[in-house]
Amino acid sequence: MAKITIDPWGSFLVKDYEELIGKYGLEPFTDELLSKIPQPNKLMRRKIVFAHTDLGRVVDAINRKKDFYALTGIMPTLEKIHLGTKLVIENIKYFQDHGAKSFVLVADLEAAATREVSLEEGRQRALDFHIPAYIALGLDPKKTVFYFQSTNEKVKNLGYIFSKKITLNEFRAIYGSAEPSRIMSSLLQAGDILFPQIEHSMPGVIPVGPDQSPHVLLSRDIVNRTKNIFNFVPPSGIYHKFTPSLDGDLKMSKSKPESCITIPDDIDVACKKIRRALSGARKTLADHRKYGAIPEKDMSFELLKQHFIENDKELKKIYDEYKAGRMTTGEIKDITCEKLTKFMKEFEKNFEKARKIVSSLKFIG
Repeated sequence: MAKITIDPWGSFLVKDYEELIGKYGLEPFTDELLSKIPQPNKLMRRKIVFAHTDLGRVVDAINRKKDFYALTGIMPTLEKIHLGTKLVIENIKYFQDHGAKSFVLVADLEAAATREVSLEEGRQRALDFHIPAYIALGLDPKKTVFYFQSTNEKVKNLGYIFSKKITLNEFRAIYGSAEPSRIMSSLLQAGDILFPQIEHSMPGVIPVGPDQSPHVLLSRDIVNRTKNIFNFVPPSGIYHKFTPSLDGDLKMSKSKPESCITIPDDIDVACKKIRRALSGARKTLADHRKYGAIPEKDMSFELLKQHFIENDKELKKIYDEYKAGRMTTGEIKDITCEKLTKFMKEFEKNFEKARKIVSSLKFIG
């Protein structure tokens, strides 16, 4: 079997999520683990979360009401975000609601090093769009610590210390290549991931897509190599599947705008995309009524499953009706457009409210 190399800065795709289990420290997200998680969210219940790294440590902290943290980042490149970002925020919100100390970093230094976005541009874009967008998606600003990489001296100092704890060959083994900008960015990522533990050692969880798993793996390796300096707890990871492209490809990409829905997006344009999306219907209505649809291949149903229907019974009813052929693909697309419209309007309203409080937020550094 060919070696799988995950590039956090590239267009990593995965045909079979099971192939990733056992690589980069990924463990299967089992029913046994799920049964121990209090009030799991829909991403966990529906196995959109497919893997984890040492999540039991965090689940134990939740159940025993011990300190732990959840951390995510902002890459301030465009004034739109991917639907996949919504999945990250949903998981951050879950842990935040269950007692996590929450951290959101703006990766302005990484954006400058790997995306050629100036620090000034990255900072302004984060303040004007990304931070209020994260709040609009459900993040509680009163329970969240925000900071910019460029102004957090402790993170930068950690990056320097960590640089002496990993070799070039080890870096290549994790990331596949060793460009100077990527080395610096990865060490800063490790600094971000472990920064919440500087003053107080505690478990932490990083919700990400599988493309970001190398950063969690590097951070865990660094913990083992800095035991004589720090008393860090190895960070945990929780990994969600990608939201597929509307044409059935494995991952939505802004490089294919005709098959990608962003936040925000023009509602009429987005609904037209949904109308053209790959469906799970049969070739003829007669066959559809006779044999039923294949919901697993239907991109509109996947949007409902991942993003727009919270209630499991409501989703199951749609699944059963569609699979039995009693519901048509046109009806599924109608429901998806209706749910998307409601979501986008709520986002816009919440976004405008969030923009008004950004100036009052407290930032480290």
